[in-house]
Amino acid sequence: MKKISYLDIKNKLEFKSIKVESNIKDETEFNNIRSISNADNNDLSFFSNIKYLNILSKCEAKACIVSRDYKKYLPNNCQSIVVDEPYLAFANLIELFDTNKKKSNGQISRLSLVDNSANINKNVQIDPFSSIGPNSFIGNNVIIGSNVKIGPNVIIDENCVINDSVTIINTIIQKNCEIKSGARLGLAGFGFEEKTKTKIKHIGNVIIEKNSTIGSNTTIDRAVFDSTLIGEFSQIDNLVQIAHNVLIGKHAIIAAQVGIAGSTKIGDYVKIGGQAGISGHLKIGDNVTIAGKSGVTKNINDGKIVAGFPAKDINLWKREVIRLGKQK
Repeated sequence: MKKISYLDIKNKLEFKSIKVESNIKDETEFNNIRSISNADNNDLSFFSNIKYLNILSKCEAKACIVSRDYKKYLPNNCQSIVVDEPYLAFANLIELFDTNKKKSNGQISRLSLVDNSANINKNVQIDPFSSIGPNSFIGNNVIIGSNVKIGPNVIIDENCVINDSVTIINTIIQKNCEIKSGARLGLAGFGFEEKTKTKIKHIGNVIIEKNSTIGSNTTIDRAVFDSTLIGEFSQIDNLVQIAHNVLIGKHAIIAAQVGIAGSTKIGDYVKIGGQAGISGHLKIGDNVTIAGKSGVTKNINDGKIVAGFPAKDINLWKREVIRLGKQK
């Protein structure tokens, strides 16, 4: 088991510009990082949710990452690592303890199929029964799992991970992205002339910007023209449907089973709860939060929080729910 020293932890956080305060000696070692309820006296833990305050005083970890306000609740056996945002610190530290971190083995399986026109760069891993089609570019250190179909017309930049059973065509994926198992990117969207049902050919593409994650069995349709776009640092959960020509800004968080209809434009730093539905040709502003199971039928201005069907200001929705409850 890999042990992590406090010096490693401090260096990692300071590299990420996270200020750290602690009296722990640099050579102190930790076996793992675990929740406050499961950590033992060789582990590191963290506290970021007030719902678990009653457990904090019983924490058995060697040390705990906390904000200054909650340091006083730690038992004497548990040393403090004080930061402004404990959950952010945890998110940056957990990879130190990840012994199963994926790294390319640089091997291309003899059971894979690579088109002669494909450009495969250095240290690429391609597992059995995967195919790389024409006019495809695979960057350095990319990992491609089993039963993956890539191409034609695909660019995958460096350090990306494409998990098993993924289909990618007509798509550009920028560096440091992960596409989870079963995702479908760049296939034709749902478009036809209504009277005759004549299908509308899609000739655009999909762009996934850097440092983004696409969840399992999520579908992102190819644009009719131009691009369907997922902005950088976005996190898309499993089973999400993103239709043709949707534009999603940077740092989006979209939970499972969300559906976004065609040509809707979504701003930066938007959060969308599970099973929400968004109609087509809408404009959703920056820093918007859409509660789970909401049905969005109109444009939403910057900074709004909405809920319900049809989606409305969340405070108005709460008052309506309370009023309806009193009528029963």
